[in-house]
Amino acid sequence: MSSSSSCSSFISTIILFILSFFIITTFFMVNAQPSPGFSPSSKFRTIGFFQGFRNLWGPQHQRVEQNSLTIWLDRSSGSGFKSTRAFRSGYFGASVKLHPGYTAGVITSLYLSNNEVHPGNHDEVDIEFLGTTPGKPYTLQTNVYVRGSGDGSRIVGREVKFTLWFDPTANFHHYAILWTPREIIFLVDDIPIRRYKKKSDSTFPMRPMWVYGSVWDASSWATEGGKYKADYQYQPFYARYTNFKLSGCPENAPNSCRPVSASPNPVGGLSRQQNLAMQWAQNNHMVYDYCKDSSRDHSNTPECFMA
Repeated sequence: MSSSSSCSSFISTIILFILSFFIITTFFMVNAQPSPGFSPSSKFRTIGFFQGFRNLWGPQHQRVEQNSLTIWLDRSSGSGFKSTRAFRSGYFGASVKLHPGYTAGVITSLYLSNNEVHPGNHDEVDIEFLGTTPGKPYTLQTNVYVRGSGDGSRIVGREVKFTLWFDPTANFHHYAILWTPREIIFLVDDIPIRRYKKKSDSTFPMRPMWVYGSVWDASSWATEGGKYKADYQYQPFYARYTNFKLSGCPENAPNSCRPVSASPNPVGGLSRQQNLAMQWAQNNHMVYDYCKDSSRDHSNTPECFMA
């Protein structure tokens, strides 16, 4: 082989290496977790569990140690907790660590609701972790129910589901709901993943709600539509919560109480960088959007067609 051929081959190899490096680097840059540029969680003080919550059910399956809460599900019972007061808007968050391994049928949750005051006609805003089988990721489900759409036999949910870009069983991660009279924003480690805007009175929860958390058996639907059930040979199923944050306008606050914000803008909304981070989460990790489900009757969810 001539020296010129060897040189050409060497140059071609170098060019291929550079192109491969560029493609790989670009791939990881595009898919890497972005910074939202703002941390709403840092704006609100952390409280101890008993400063804002109480046990609601399953007290024998609840343990509080150094302001961290552990609740668990076994064959006899799960457990749940509730805030000591209701809010008409606010930022509600907690850092959560989920149970590893086989958790099919098990739901771990952080949510807002007024079901106890308005049974059969309640509002609800959910963050739910749908249990899974080994080797498959947890699904984080967000949902909004309005004036009884989560009651009775004909449930109309507004589910948007995500996989996570980390292992939620390895460490604590912060999950939060920001609820104002104009919008609901769901956040994971300060990255907005979903923004649900008020488009009409009939499609937006406006009555005061309490903050809840729980771990419970939802075998009928939680994992792949109920295909896999809770298996109590793996009990107990733990959920760990810490870094509780409750900040907003309680239901009896004066009219001068202003809703809190999740962005650098005091009046709310999201910054450009936050919107880009949300777009990244939705492009790379959203696995279901009720508005894009052609099998659903969207006459029950008119917000899907509103500007």
